[in-house]
Amino acid sequence: MEVLGIDIGGSGIKGATVDTAAGVLTRERLRIPTPRPAVPGAVAQAVREIVAHFSWTGPMGVTFPGVVLDGVVRTAANVDRSWIGVKGADLFGEQTVVLNDADAAGVAEMAFGAGRDRRGVVLMLTFGTGIGSALFVDGVLVPNTEFGHIEIRGKEAEHRASDRVREEEDLSWDKWARRVEEYLRHMRDLLSPTLIVVGGGVSKKAGKFLPYVDLGDTPVVPAELRNEAGIIGAAMAATGAAAGAATGAATGAARLP
Repeated sequence: MEVLGIDIGGSGIKGATVDTAAGVLTRERLRIPTPRPAVPGAVAQAVREIVAHFSWTGPMGVTFPGVVLDGVVRTAANVDRSWIGVKGADLFGEQTVVLNDADAAGVAEMAFGAGRDRRGVVLMLTFGTGIGSALFVDGVLVPNTEFGHIEIRGKEAEHRASDRVREEEDLSWDKWARRVEEYLRHMRDLLSPTLIVVGGGVSKKAGKFLPYVDLGDTPVVPAELRNEAGIIGAAMAATGAAAGAATGAATGAARLP
């Protein structure tokens, strides 16, 4: 089934149609810079532009960089705080599912990428404007974990180790990798995952920093779907095609009336 997936991020809003059975984009994605300020009305207009670009009238999934519960946005760390308390149904259409962006990426990666057929505890972390997280236990999503806000050395992890921080502080790849490793070691000690998947836009440059990251017996691998994972996961959520990996998504996704 072909479904439109839209991934709202701190720096860009990306969308494409997706074959949800194969986990692949069926048309070239469209990216629009996230408006500044990223208030609900401006972001909704960007989403409408993507919908119009694909001449889309069917079901679609939309990710949001924050906690979404019962159709209501509860946090908004990397977009405007005016999102908090907003109902997704006020912005998007009747056939839309809204869910946390990292959860969407994780659902896709578990179904079609590096997490495929993995049991036990799998942690996916997306490094971009912030740090998103998706946690799976035997393939079942634990939604809205938001582990990027865990404190490391008195700062939220995403304020030390996100890709945005790497760029803003002009960190070398190896120096940034040391910050990433420190954070990953903390998460390993808390969760004892059998696998950590590193996603987000920086995953396509994994060869520049992952060789510097060593967690001993805990494997750390780049996301196979890279920056398309959020789009694919959003589309999967809209169709209910996420199978076992998305069993828990209903508690974190907002199915708009």
